[in-house]
Parts: sequence; C-alpha cells; structure tokens
Amino acid sequence: MGGQCGAVSNNQKGLIRLRKCFIGFCWIFMLPAYADVNWMSATLDNDFFVNEDNGYTNGIYVSFFEISDDAQSIQKPVFWVKPLLWSMPNENVKTSVNIYSAGQTLTTPYDIEEKVPAEGTFPYSALLSFTNTYISVTPNYADRVSTTLGVVGPIAMGEQTQKAVHRVISAKTPRGWDTQLKNEVVFELSRGRTWRAWVADNGRTDVLSGANASIGTLRSGVNTGIMLRYGQNLDDSYATVLLAESRTSNPIAVNEGWFVFAGVEVGYTFNQIFTDGNTFRNSRSIDYNHNSNSFTTGLTYSWGDMALAFAINSPFSIDGDKNDREMDKFTRYGTLTFSWQI
Repeated sequence: MGGQCGAVSNNQKGLIRLRKCFIGFCWIFMLPAYADVNWMSATLDNDFFVNEDNGYTNGIYVSFFEISDDAQSIQKPVFWVKPLLWSMPNENVKTSVNIYSAGQTLTTPYDIEEKVPAEGTFPYSALLSFTNTYISVTPNYADRVSTTLGVVGPIAMGEQTQKAVHRVISAKTPRGWDTQLKNEVVFELSRGRTWRAWVADNGRTDVLSGANASIGTLRSGVNTGIMLRYGQNLDDSYATVLLAESRTSNPIAVNEGWFVFAGVEVGYTFNQIFTDGNTFRNSRSIDYNHNSNSFTTGLTYSWGDMALAFAINSPFSIDGDKNDREMDKFTRYGTLTFSWQI
C-alpha cells in the first residue's frame, strides 16, 4: 500500500512539473516581440450563465494584444502563425494585431456525481492551450490566422480546477475524472475572414459576413456566418468578431463605442478531441452530428481604457433527433470578457 501511494504521489508530482513547464513555455512565448503591448483581456466561458453544469462547462482565457493602427508601423507576425501566413493579404492594411493567449477548457458529462459516466455522454476532458493570433484589418474586411498548441489529459489539471471551484461555490463534487481523456499534445491551425457586407448611412448599423476553416488534432472544421450589429463606433470594432472563433475574446467595443449584436453560424466539424476522444489511443468518445449551427447574441460597451462584453452562444439542430437536441443543450454557454489598456 505504501509503495502504491508513493507511486501515485510521484505521478502527481510529475504531472505538476509537466504542467508548470507547459505554462512557463506558454508565458515565455506570450511575451511580446515588441515593446508596444497595448491591451490585455480576460474571458470566462461558463454554462453557469445558462443554468447548466455539463458538456462545455468552463473556459478561462487570458490574452495580450499588440495593436498598431498606423499603416507605416504594421505589426509583424511571429513564427507561430507562419504555416498559414501565405494566405494573408498585405495590401491596404490599416490596422494589425498580434495576440498571445493562454487558456484552460473543461468538458464534463451530464451527471458529474457518477464515477463511471454512462455511455453516450460527454467524456471528461481538460485542455491547457497557447494560441497566437495575427489579424490584419482593411476598411472593408479583416483577416485572421492563428495557431494553437496545447495538451489534454490529467496534465491539463481539469480535475483539480473543477473540484476547487465547486468547493468554493458549494456545488456537487465531480467523481468521474478517472475516466478522462489521456495525456496528448494537440494542435490547431485556423484561418478566417470577416467582411462588412452592409453599413447603414448613419453608420449605426452594419451586417458582417464571415468564413472560417481549421485543421488539427484539437479540431478540424469549416463554418460561415452572418452578424447584425447596432451601436456606436462600429468601424473600429468590426474585426473583433474574429476573436470569438479561437475563444481569444468576445466581439468587443473599442474607442468609447458600444453595440448589441446577434448572429447565426453554420458549419461542419470533421473532428474534435472533446467528443472523438484521443487521437492515437483508446479513450471514451461519443457519436454526434457533425453538422453544426449556432445562434449568438450579446452586447458590449467601451469606456475610457476599458471594455466589457457579454454573450450567449446557443447551438441548435435543424431536423435533428432527440440526441442532437440534448447535445445542443450540453454545449450552450454564456461568456464574459473584460479588457483594459496597459
């Protein structure tokens, strides 16, 4: 018994050391390549906002932004985004942004008190990730390219995070983390564009259209969507809708602006580790509808050198069965972003 306890303790220490190494690695590369870091943001995704506690249950993301709004001093992308950089235009760019993000994502089944969750329910999984995003903005469209590197499994410390939070809020204790996905390094390369398809004469209303594609062991998929916005200083903030795809931030107002928004997105998911399970090892997984549809609505306000945004993201199925509708419920969540100038 003592030997077994010692082995468990050593394994836990090893996981903690690996986690610290990964976090340190992320923070090293989140240090900007230039000295003009302008903004920082913190984003919380949680199904608590929609009165749930299952499926995509929690996500926390912290980001640093390097922003240049002078065409003569365009930010240069760093090596992380080089794989898809060839697809980025370099003409008529008025604003460029380098973004460095670190985050943790948790996914759990419906009944977190079961030690062995029922088949067909979400696997327990956690992700620690680092994402580098580069955005270039022109008057009529904005482009994004991003690279995500992360780890899933016990090394991502999802069990410890969820249990600590549930102790603080006096919620149920999750008991099934022993069935979570196994340790695996994952990646995702992503490319997106948004267009200002229509702008009202008074500048207070616009319609944005967009398309995204990604490939990787974390997730591969394609999607397209449309968003209606109403507010103030919309010209300066339309490119921020690109940040939602990589969960860097929610669409957010800037320069003392504000807006409310509503959008619809449709797509197809080829693979995603949270539902498919580990890529190269046997693990728990579930069947799901690879066609994806989502409705999002929210509002954002900017004052001085700070901004706040809140949104609800609600997946929905078209002609789906009962299982698809249950999956929609499990992946609905609210999300809050606070950003400030530094």
